[in-house]
Amino acid sequence: MRASVEPPPVKQRALPTPERIRRAGADFDLGDTGQITMRDSPLERARARKLITHQQYSVGQKYRHHWYHAGLADQLQSIDVDRIFAADRTNFSGMAKTEAQVFHRQRYREATQAVGKIGSHVLDWVVCRETPLDQVGYTLGWGSRPQAYAAAVERMKTALDELSKLWGLVR
Repeated sequence: MRASVEPPPVKQRALPTPERIRRAGADFDLGDTGQITMRDSPLERARARKLITHQQYSVGQKYRHHWYHAGLADQLQSIDVDRIFAADRTNFSGMAKTEAQVFHRQRYREATQAVGKIGSHVLDWVVCRETPLDQVGYTLGWGSRPQAYAAAVERMKTALDELSKLWGLVR
């Protein structure tokens, strides 16, 4: 029988720094227990500003879920200064490590094919890597900040609508 592990009290958990909270602005929630939930990813902000619907938001979360569980997120690693830099043939970083990763990679691949190159570029950078919308708009070729932001929002909405159709979530 497994003993349930109680989470440590809020005071012992890592909390966002004052700088992080200041940068988030109003985009965080303070719970009754003192727990802080950051809501400042571009997808969360787009939902809070009513730029996307709840359905588009849910589809974006599902896209990010498949991307993350496919093992496509960058790994957090520290530098080993004593390591000899040679080809590491044991990592196989491009291969799926589990059947679950294969499943999520298949769903992710279907999604990227459904939304096309530009749509998948926007979703990968905005939804998965949490790059601000205006910066993604600059990569699309727009020069001014308002145009770049608007272009990225429109491309994101279009891609999320395509995924809604693909996954049968159209109302």
